[in-house]
Amino acid sequence: MDRLSDKAKAAVTLLPDKEVYGEVTKILGLLVEIVGFGQNLSIGSMVYLRPNDLIDVPCEVVGFRDGHALLMPFGTLEGIGLGCKAVIQEKAPVIRPDDSWLGRVINGRAEAIDGLGPLRLGGHPVPLKNKPPPPHSRQRMGKQLDLGVRTVNSFLATCQGQRMGIFSGSGVGKSVLLSMMARYTDADVSVIGLVGERGREVQEFLEDDLGPDGLARSVVVVATGDEPALMRRQAAYITLSIAEYFRDQGKNVLCLIDSVTRFAMAQREIGLSAGEPPTSKGYPPTTFGELARLLERAGPGAQGQGSITGLFSVLVEGDDHNEPISDAVRGIVDGHIVMQREIADRGRYPAINVLKSVSRAMPAALTEQQNQIIRRAKQIITTYEDMAELIRLGAYRRGSDPEVDNAIAIYPQIEEFLSQHKDEQTMIEEGFERLGTIIGMPYLSEAYMSNDLPGYDAEFEALVRQQPNEKPPEQEAAPVIEEDEQPSPDEFIEKSPFTAINKANKDNEPEVNDG
Repeated sequence: MDRLSDKAKAAVTLLPDKEVYGEVTKILGLLVEIVGFGQNLSIGSMVYLRPNDLIDVPCEVVGFRDGHALLMPFGTLEGIGLGCKAVIQEKAPVIRPDDSWLGRVINGRAEAIDGLGPLRLGGHPVPLKNKPPPPHSRQRMGKQLDLGVRTVNSFLATCQGQRMGIFSGSGVGKSVLLSMMARYTDADVSVIGLVGERGREVQEFLEDDLGPDGLARSVVVVATGDEPALMRRQAAYITLSIAEYFRDQGKNVLCLIDSVTRFAMAQREIGLSAGEPPTSKGYPPTTFGELARLLERAGPGAQGQGSITGLFSVLVEGDDHNEPISDAVRGIVDGHIVMQREIADRGRYPAINVLKSVSRAMPAALTEQQNQIIRRAKQIITTYEDMAELIRLGAYRRGSDPEVDNAIAIYPQIEEFLSQHKDEQTMIEEGFERLGTIIGMPYLSEAYMSNDLPGYDAEFEALVRQQPNEKPPEQEAAPVIEEDEQPSPDEFIEKSPFTAINKANKDNEPEVNDG
């Protein structure tokens, strides 16, 4: 009964108490101008173009010019002409998520597209362009979040409430990496936004990459690349709004958007249509402001709330990691995962370059023992990478440098550690145990070091906890022999153990009769 009353209240609040409308005066491409709206419109307001009682084309106000409002549609403009009625929605656009949305696939207007029936509306409205919690009320980042990918869990530890960017060119494997994290994470809920994706890849992502188990605790928002720019941009806003709904319930949410670059491209298309001047690579100034507002919504919630851990992929144009969008996102997020085509070309997936990737939660996210293992592993990788060209050319001679010899022996095992099939899951402790074994630094889990497990060895624990730069205990120095006490060469030969052995061998030799 309470559920029905909540639904009834939600439906009543959606009904307008009056109707304000204008009319269309000009259509240029996807840009529509209307007049007669009075003081009822602002940037972001919703307007419905209604050529007849059967058609409603939703639009959004993107600007004003000479007393006219500039609109862009969420769909096609077929049937729209001059003098068409433009009905104005005075309330700010909101969505009403519900727990029943888990396992569902929706579009950029929060409408179900999975064929499982309409979505149930919740009683708590969430604005599409919500503001992040005030900085002074936000919690700090939580403990490390297990993402199931050993390269990220070890070399790029990610904490609850952290925002990470995944920078990659096309076809390098960022979508598969995101699906692995969504499937194997220990977060309470995953909210996934596929912004500007290819239409044929959506079903493959849902069935093959995410899987039934991953989808069951996820909400997937889809806006394919052929949809209008407003739909692509709004899909990203809705993704964050749904994540904020679950965060306000105290849950730890994993929010993934693939990709932020296509969100920026949609904003560029909208800004240029509204008459904004282009700046860097054609992006208008509002693009970078919208990027910051979108990404800042992820992160720790206020006191008593959960957190939103954000993983945002960035499609690097021309494999240039310093292009404007990549550079802007890298300055906003709390770390970046760099995926390189050269690594993918040699068959190692995920193609993460751990030396060029950074997590700003480290080293605080790891224990001292884990940090020692990561530092040593990076030293080995760096040593090998510095000498890789000479090694391939055969110009390096074994024995010239013990560190290089050690790196040559261990590097193939580290490469195998960094490689992981999409159907394989590795927990945090399991990954560190494997990496510690490879580099010769035994790893003890925190459960073992708590002395609660059988087989606990205090001396072995002290050995593992020993700092790598700690000097070994000093041994007694060998006695110094004064010069006048040193034996002469003849005495030295006479007292040598080899002399005694030779004499014994001669005594045991059989006598030879020459006659």
